[in-house]
Amino acid sequence: MSSENSAHHNERHGAGYFLTRTGLAIAGLFLVTMLLAAMPGHRVPAQSAITPQQSASAPESSPSQDHNGMPGMDMGSAKGDEKASEADAVASMTPGHAHGANGGHDDSMSLHMYMTSMRPQNPQDEARANEIVKQLRAGIEKYKDYRVALNDGYKIFMPNVPQPEYHFTNYRNGFLEAFMFDPARPTSLLYKKTSTGYELTGAMYTMPKRAKEDDLNSRVPLSVAMWHLHTNLCMPPKDQMRGADWSKFGLKGSIATQEACDAAGGRFQPVIFGWMVHVYPYEGSEEKIFAMHHHMD
Repeated sequence: MSSENSAHHNERHGAGYFLTRTGLAIAGLFLVTMLLAAMPGHRVPAQSAITPQQSASAPESSPSQDHNGMPGMDMGSAKGDEKASEADAVASMTPGHAHGANGGHDDSMSLHMYMTSMRPQNPQDEARANEIVKQLRAGIEKYKDYRVALNDGYKIFMPNVPQPEYHFTNYRNGFLEAFMFDPARPTSLLYKKTSTGYELTGAMYTMPKRAKEDDLNSRVPLSVAMWHLHTNLCMPPKDQMRGADWSKFGLKGSIATQEACDAAGGRFQPVIFGWMVHVYPYEGSEEKIFAMHHHMD
């Protein structure tokens, strides 16, 4: 091969190598951002506040917006306002802040939670719901020993925050749920704490916040369950976290609009986390199986 041909060959080889590496890098970035979009602890799109009256369709966001991270959020070291934000979000998911099975919730939560509307019941959805419960029971049976869940990659979400219900989250499962649905492979397992460890009560499925309600319905039917988003979070100024008035700020506070948050000097997030739905497969009725929170009675 002549030196000229060899130079052309090396040039083509170098260009091909560069394009291959670039393509792999872009693909890797896409996969990571899809994972972040599906999981708790990551911020959503910059969009207007979500009101209880918005019942026709879910809040929308573009794919690029869907992957933005909460300001200052570090998966390895959430501190200060980020920790308070997550703790408040966890508190808002517990009984006592949202009541009943399919629908009942107090006025303060209506400001900070968007829930799908119940669709008319039909035999097809009933059959699909029963199959989901059957597959879920089989898939999580081994996790009645919470140590098996930990060994299989589930991580306790904020274990040091007292909670009636603890989320053991598998981030790989959450990533996969952005693309496909396997009833036996939930994003999170739900446990209540006992004197000897944790007792398995249910599971949580997730979807990215940009998902449409028809997408949610294709997984867990909207005629039997209500998917929900946590919305309209106003956090206080960073330098006022310690003395903040939490009757106004946070997911239980009275501030629920961008304008009111700006006036208070806060930092507004229209949606945090992604779509969620809880399933309690060991309960005896459909109402309790697909309840928003576990019945403690």
